[in-house]
Amino acid sequence: MIPEAVLAELDRRLGPVDDARLAAYPGERSTRQPVHTCYVPADAVVPGLVASWGEQALAALDEHGLPDLGLDPALVEQVLPRVREKLTREPVEDLRVDSEDGYRGPLDREDDDVRTAAQVLAAEQTLPPFWGTRAKSLEGPTRRRGVRSLDLFLGGLAARGRAVVTLPKVTAVEQVAAFLPVLDALEQAHGLGLDLELQVETPQAVLGADGTATLAAMLHAGQGRVTGLHYGTYDYSASLGIAAAHQASDHPAADHAKATMQVAVAGTGARAVDGSTNVLPVGPRDQVHHGWQLHAGLVRRALERGFYQGWDLHPAQLVTRYTATYAFFRAALPAAGARLAAYVSRVDGGVLDEPATARALATVVLRGLDCGALDVAEVEAASGLRRPALDALAGRA
Repeated sequence: MIPEAVLAELDRRLGPVDDARLAAYPGERSTRQPVHTCYVPADAVVPGLVASWGEQALAALDEHGLPDLGLDPALVEQVLPRVREKLTREPVEDLRVDSEDGYRGPLDREDDDVRTAAQVLAAEQTLPPFWGTRAKSLEGPTRRRGVRSLDLFLGGLAARGRAVVTLPKVTAVEQVAAFLPVLDALEQAHGLGLDLELQVETPQAVLGADGTATLAAMLHAGQGRVTGLHYGTYDYSASLGIAAAHQASDHPAADHAKATMQVAVAGTGARAVDGSTNVLPVGPRDQVHHGWQLHAGLVRRALERGFYQGWDLHPAQLVTRYTATYAFFRAALPAAGARLAAYVSRVDGGVLDEPATARALATVVLRGLDCGALDVAEVEAASGLRRPALDALAGRA
């Protein structure tokens, strides 16, 4: 028998390690994650913006029709009515008003443009489930200007709940730590809860000068405020010297950065988010179809690799965002439902799943429910489980 004193010493030495790990890695976030983030320049925010994005997406679909997207045609036919309904009811799940690279207004107009954008959104009857703004970077030339625009924008939306601040071009852990008091001051001034996203678009964010991976340190420097790491496709690619024709979210360099993001966020409650494609589905039908085929392929590829959210830059991209996303979750339901039913009933279903896998299966089903790809009734029919049981298996309860 091992003496009690030895066991007590083991607890004494490792208890603080347990506490530190639980504080740093509290587990996956239990709230809904949007399937995309739509970036709109501050000077392009107009009344009815969100509804207009849905209307433009539907108009593009009606005018051009869907090409072959590399998906099961029967599955596409199945999801299209759901996509149309989504584009009418909730076309944008996450909106980010941009005062950084997407904003091209002159500096002497920025105050007015940011104030106007906030006023327009404040007057909207409903906002998307998630919304916020992308600030300027904390580098010296844009630091104060960026904080001023944040202050003006958030001040115009003081009564609208919780917002997200996206911080681009982060290059140092110290920037994240220094930004926390600014967020505290903005919360106190405007009565808004604020979450923080870091945009991964510099080499320094991925690998520091001392040879260490920087992203985890940046994330934990946020002291629980950081809810996501967003990949910046074009700035990151350009910073590595990749030619413009080859800058894409499926480039090997992008995969390396995003894999590092995934490892950094695992177990922290933050999420890794894919970037965008600037090949837009606009112009003649063949160009629209090309843009949709490219976008659908990238969305599907991201989903298969565990990136459940990405950027959309144009209303017509919503067509393939939802088509590819809905097809992914609907294709996953039969097997996920059967495996969950076998797991809960402890019946041999041919696959011996462990609790972590059951959690992943339940989470995929819940994601499909959250975005509208799946209905409660068909999930119950496939798995025999109601929403509270799925929440419990996924750790959301």
